[in-house]
Amino acid sequence: MTIINPDSAGKERTQLSKGVILAIRELAKQTDPGPESRDLAAFIALALSQISAGIDISVAAWEKRGYWVKADKFRMEWLWSGLYAEKMKAALLAEDWASVAMTMAQVAQKLSKVVVPAGHRLGRPWVGAYKHLLAEK
Repeated sequence: MTIINPDSAGKERTQLSKGVILAIRELAKQTDPGPESRDLAAFIALALSQISAGIDISVAAWEKRGYWVKADKFRMEWLWSGLYAEKMKAALLAEDWASVAMTMAQVAQKLSKVVVPAGHRLGRPWVGAYKHLLAEK
């Protein structure tokens, strides 16, 4: 009997990617940095970090079957997520909003193919993310 995990790393990565796109759109609307801007930037950093952590889980099945090239290609495609997560976190903690904006643009470029429908049900996943980021530090 095959057991299918409905909460796979791939599904989580898709949800997080959509959340990051929403956060980027919302952060782009901000005129001056405030509590919501911090939450948005922190959410982007945390979500990218979580995406990066899920990459090895995603490729484990391919490696088990010997698809090393496919696994390595996938890792290389998503390598940026961990790097940008750290850049965003460092920029946010330093209150370097120019770097936050630059990193945000780079992330948006990487996730340009992600489509978030107008009637999405993602809500506002970034609420309280800054406190979570500080607690993690």
